[in-house]
Amino acid sequence: MTRAAAHPEELLAQVAALPPLPGVYRYFDEAGTLLYVGKARNLKKRVSSYFTKQHGGTRIGHMVGKIVRLETTVVRSEAEALLLENNLIKTLHPKYNILFRDDKSYPYLKLTGVAARDGTGEAPGQRFPRMAYYRGSTDRRHRYFGPYPSGWAVKETIQLLQKVFRLRTCEDTVFANRTRPCLLYQIKRCTAPCVGLISPQAYAVDVAHAEALLRGETQELLAQLEQRMLTHAEQLEFEQAAEVRNQITALSRVLHQQAIETVSDKDVDILAVRVQGGRACVNLAMVRGGRHLGDRAYFPVHVEDAAGVWHAEEEAAAHASDGGHSVAAQVLEAFIAQHYLGVPVPPTLVVSEPVSPELLAALAQQSGVRVTAVQQPREQRRAWLDMAQRGAELQLARLLAEEGSQQARTRALAEVLDLDMERLDEITIECFDISHTAGEATQASCVVFHHHRMQSSEYRRYRIEGITPGDDYAAMRQVLERRYAPVAQAQREAGGAEVSSRQARLPDVVLVDGGKGQVSMAREVFTGLGLDIARIVGVEKGEGRKVGLEELVFADGRPKIFLGRDSAALMLVAQIRDEAHRFAITGMRAARARVRVGAGASRLEDIPGIGPKRRARLLQRFGGVRGVHDASVQDLMQVEGISQALAEDIYRALR
Repeated sequence: MTRAAAHPEELLAQVAALPPLPGVYRYFDEAGTLLYVGKARNLKKRVSSYFTKQHGGTRIGHMVGKIVRLETTVVRSEAEALLLENNLIKTLHPKYNILFRDDKSYPYLKLTGVAARDGTGEAPGQRFPRMAYYRGSTDRRHRYFGPYPSGWAVKETIQLLQKVFRLRTCEDTVFANRTRPCLLYQIKRCTAPCVGLISPQAYAVDVAHAEALLRGETQELLAQLEQRMLTHAEQLEFEQAAEVRNQITALSRVLHQQAIETVSDKDVDILAVRVQGGRACVNLAMVRGGRHLGDRAYFPVHVEDAAGVWHAEEEAAAHASDGGHSVAAQVLEAFIAQHYLGVPVPPTLVVSEPVSPELLAALAQQSGVRVTAVQQPREQRRAWLDMAQRGAELQLARLLAEEGSQQARTRALAEVLDLDMERLDEITIECFDISHTAGEATQASCVVFHHHRMQSSEYRRYRIEGITPGDDYAAMRQVLERRYAPVAQAQREAGGAEVSSRQARLPDVVLVDGGKGQVSMAREVFTGLGLDIARIVGVEKGEGRKVGLEELVFADGRPKIFLGRDSAALMLVAQIRDEAHRFAITGMRAARARVRVGAGASRLEDIPGIGPKRRARLLQRFGGVRGVHDASVQDLMQVEGISQALAEDIYRALR
């Protein structure tokens, strides 16, 4: 029987009616789960190939056998199809596509104020721009340089600019209230604009020079400084000439120490791929302003599944097998297409694998910048690519070693707890912990472990209320009832059958941070809900509460187990328990902070004319509610959007 015969007639009729136009297609299974997103130059030919060929027992055959529904979107060109495809992949996370996890946004170096070039602005951030580390969305009120691969690279650049141009880094609130220079002035890292030791015009010149350095205009900058020094000397302004000479000396030293390259490449990304053992690593190194800023490693998921689908698509598209379309090349193209959806693309990419012209055209269409890819670089670019490739190899070797160790820990714990070894990759553990300070802001945490790793997207926090402060047993009872009452209800409705939703399924192990008392409380909750008490395991601290002497306590009456300090199973238990404790602590501290500042903050919002934006400006300007309370009417009027009448209302309301 062919694969096509197993699909609904409506689906096959829809496939037959597809137009021969470029577009994007999406496959869904019976449960409505998105299986795969693909693009096509010719939708009819590409999609039909899945249902007219025999794929056997391959991954592509496994996926095709699950398809029950199809959605398509017709676009104007293959480049548009590629952009739409990767937007959908990045937002919908289909099972059979290569996926790159969204990480934190890239950091930037920010120079405040756009009106600061002549030093005539009103606000401190305009008269004397501030250098700052920044993450988030950019706006036109400030200047941004980057992105940088890491926070360390930004901080190193700020230190560089402090050494050479001595720009300020202090907050505007600190700057506005200083009466004498700070330590940074004493160690020659700031020119003390806060107390008027440099004019706005002279400071603006230093800002312009710092911008030139960040843009990679190092030779032009050195020439400007040398000319400025000679001009001062000719006018017998020897002190000013000496200051510029010191700047030139500091800049030359920094250029040598930081290995800033005097090459034509100002902004370049270097991308190297390594594939091994079913895993892949893309190492991205950044050159900005001629400086190599470091690298960052990315590890895609679904590489093996996507590789099978991709090879089938290549066959369907009748591409020549010239050795260039490898799994590594596929991983690299998937990274480039997804990564540069939200990150500015530089004009040059130095790559370890070939990149299709269609992808480069799509990037150019999206960014408005012509993008070229260099696969066989020379000279300095070759050195950059060699470094990136070595980094990818090291990072992938580290990942494989860690994953092997983590799988060994899961296997060891499964053996200790007598779990189903055939389901080793699917074993799920949920761990609970309680945190509070003298009963204040009690929080419970639930962290989740499966597929041999912590799954932070599935973590939960519970605010505990209605209990005696400090009663950890009552807190544990409340969190377990809130978490597992819906599970018990779902099991009753399913008549004891396996529930498809992960949230409504009972994990293989319910780990509680505590000994007999907490385990007894968990047993009472599970007994009342009709759930399996054999899944409850407590982590009891050993003698003297020493790490490595913990024992496992069971709710079903089994004797305690001492695993031993060097046990791989204990290492996994400790890892999960410590993560639950960390997650509970951070939640408790955040709740406590809200309790302590919430009253004052709400008093601000209760004042007519104070909305969220003005409240935020006030808190930022004065450093918190207490600072707003202590401010005078004149101080309040300095905040954007606060008139004299409103400042007087705020002053009276807070007193």
